[in-house]
Amino acid sequence: MPRFASPLLRNVVLRSPSDGGRRRQCLQYLKALRTLQYDGFQTVYLGETDISEHLVTGEEVSGGHLVPGPTWCVVHAGGSHGWVPWRYRIFLRDELSVRPEDSLFLEFCDVVKKAYGKCAIVVKDRRRPGEMRPQEDRESEAGAHMPSVINLTSITCCPEVAKSHGHKLLSLPSLYSYLNPLDLAWSSLKWFIMNNRKEFSLQSINNIYSYQFVLFSDLIGRGVGRINPSKWRMLINKVRRWENYYLGKFS
Repeated sequence: MPRFASPLLRNVVLRSPSDGGRRRQCLQYLKALRTLQYDGFQTVYLGETDISEHLVTGEEVSGGHLVPGPTWCVVHAGGSHGWVPWRYRIFLRDELSVRPEDSLFLEFCDVVKKAYGKCAIVVKDRRRPGEMRPQEDRESEAGAHMPSVINLTSITCCPEVAKSHGHKLLSLPSLYSYLNPLDLAWSSLKWFIMNNRKEFSLQSINNIYSYQFVLFSDLIGRGVGRINPSKWRMLINKVRRWENYYLGKFS
């Protein structure tokens, strides 16, 4: 009797003409990174993540609607040695549009210079390929590892500032998040917040209102501290396997 595969088991892969260009861009990034590593550069991943009020408080959606609340932006960096010995920052997103931190990258470059020497500083480009102008897209394929200024929400990363400290700034294409161990670290931090926020909350109830106080800085600090050097090495090794796969399959 003939058997037919269930439609639920079929895997449809849609490809676009730009896939080849994106793959070349990724390979160019990986080759540039490996060249710097062979030349003695330490790899440091710099980035940010958003922490919403609803994630911190655990507030549930009522009636299918969630009132927008404040969002904080956490900026930090790490590598094979663990978190960079740098005072990470927490910004309220609304304040960043009014008071951007222009000198933060300069301070960061100075700290990693003293801690590790020359570094390859990897920053994930927030822009999607569709958000690039055609000229920028062609330039990125020709020189993906030589970025222009990379603007994150909280920090502006300038290759000239990195170069003045002996570092190299690399731009990781946005579609390849799994090549960035920092994204895995952020996921671990948010998972910690979800599972431990009650331990950092104080509640006050009276006849009319109930109040919830969250020890926010302590919660973030404890979550960051849980990602120790051993956990970082595990994340780095996972990314390294993906890098080896790409270099071996598509080079």
